[in-house]
Amino acid sequence: MDSQDQNDIIETLNKYAHQFNAMVHDVLSRKQSSEDTAAMFDPEKLMHLLSRDVEVDSAKLVKAQMDFMRQQTELWQQATKAMLGEKAHDVVTEDKEDRRFSHTDWHDNPVFSYLKQAYLINSQMLQGMIESMHFKDPKSAEQVKFYTRQYINSVSPTNYLLSNPEVCEEILKSKGQNMVKGIENFMRDLEQSPLEAFKITQTDMAAFTLGENLATTPGKVVYQNELIQLIHYQPKKTKTYSSPILFVPPFINKYYILDLDKRKSVVNGLLEEGHSVFMISWVNPGPELADRDFVSYMKEGPLEALDVVCDITGQDKVNMVGFCVGGTLLSMTAAYLRAKGDERIGSMTLLTTLLDFSEPGEVGNYLTDQALPIMEQNAEIKGVYDGRILGLSFSLLRENNLFWSYFINNYLKGKDPAAFDILYWNSDATNITAACFKQYIRTTYWENKLKDPGAVVIDGVPIDLSKIDMPVYFLSTLADHIVLWQGAYKGTQLVSGDTRFVLAGSGHLAGVINPTKTGKYPHWVNPDLPSDAAAWFDGATKHEGSWWPDWYRWLRLHDETTTTAPKPGKHKAYPGIEDAPGSYVMKRLD
Repeated sequence: MDSQDQNDIIETLNKYAHQFNAMVHDVLSRKQSSEDTAAMFDPEKLMHLLSRDVEVDSAKLVKAQMDFMRQQTELWQQATKAMLGEKAHDVVTEDKEDRRFSHTDWHDNPVFSYLKQAYLINSQMLQGMIESMHFKDPKSAEQVKFYTRQYINSVSPTNYLLSNPEVCEEILKSKGQNMVKGIENFMRDLEQSPLEAFKITQTDMAAFTLGENLATTPGKVVYQNELIQLIHYQPKKTKTYSSPILFVPPFINKYYILDLDKRKSVVNGLLEEGHSVFMISWVNPGPELADRDFVSYMKEGPLEALDVVCDITGQDKVNMVGFCVGGTLLSMTAAYLRAKGDERIGSMTLLTTLLDFSEPGEVGNYLTDQALPIMEQNAEIKGVYDGRILGLSFSLLRENNLFWSYFINNYLKGKDPAAFDILYWNSDATNITAACFKQYIRTTYWENKLKDPGAVVIDGVPIDLSKIDMPVYFLSTLADHIVLWQGAYKGTQLVSGDTRFVLAGSGHLAGVINPTKTGKYPHWVNPDLPSDAAAWFDGATKHEGSWWPDWYRWLRLHDETTTTAPKPGKHKAYPGIEDAPGSYVMKRLD
């Protein structure tokens, strides 16, 4: 590299490095309040949690401090050896699963090796301090651990321009232009972010178009109201199973996670098996729908859709499928209908669904006495709870994979993210109406009322999940960070119908979207349903490959009769309004 190139790089560094770091710090630590998720990386949040009622195990604390001092001393000794060209060994190493330090310089280069090890030693020291503390409130303990992890990962040397060897290589390779492109990428994302949360681009948003390379299964929108469009898919068989399938997807996301490309489409898989399939597509609401609460979503969603499906097909039994919060909504609907003597739901499938919210997982760390009123006030002011805030919150449950890796790629390296259909869907945020957000969060995560018979009453009808006496298929995923499978398993103890619980490999999305022919994740089956999730797993049998065939067999077990498949849009009362995927799903927030 000649002197002119070196001067150009130094000039670019001087011009952009300070500016970039200042902007990023301002955004990531911005505080609308002390509990705002936008302040996730602010150490003051952690200090606030640590100020609560806590006892310190002095022996553990002293040990953590002594280990820290010993490791720091040894690190200096080994770093000195390395600088003098002598052979040195690592004092501490990262976990095998930690991909942040995969570049060879983190081990071979004395400077970067020192930075990495110093960071790991400090991280262990901080974690050791937290482990020495005993909180009277178990929830506070979980929150402290959660925010400690967030803080530790936010200050990793991989997240800074000049302390990441991969970024340094990019600076030399591009003569500093990666910083220029990184700032452009950062400003683009900042412009598309709500005030309360930073929305980072995770995929090439221009690579996908709904109806062209996502959500392509042919069908017609045959019904709509202010909250939903109902899609009736074109059957693939002349004769289909008599009981149609109606999906209730989560209203906090778009439905097409269930209909990605042809190979990964849950909808397409069912159609090829000979089922007649309907799908609810939720509106992306604005403030004009602020007063629609969780009960409104039930009435204008699965209840109205069920009426339409029965009218179109002429069937008196429908197999209903709920995904995540859609499954929670469906379960409330089923209990409501059963209490009224309505038996049209022939079976129910619940995909990664909580009914008992006593184990909410890390999502529960966002809900505190201070945070919840602020979140509710935010929703009241806007008329909706912004889906981009939810998107950031979920991404930060796996911060290194779903936030910091893109932070490094997009802003430090100045690269554009690759095209990935699931992450495109994940970035396609959906609002929740203010009334629904407040009622849902309070009823489920905060007060956990749904599991208690009669604690929720709708139009004088007490909701009792034990009234769910139809067959129920529970599907959870082993590495789910949003719906812990142990928490989802508790739902099997609340319903009274013939129940099957299946555990799939991988996480909240990939574990569900695991096609028959190409599915790479296994699943576990145990026909017994002991009260304890661990006991269920101890008795479970592992099966390689997708869980879909097991589900198909279960559906056939409860209804093998066939009928002539109705064609979408041909019913006189429900003519086709527009082609699938419909217009409701097209509304974006960015």
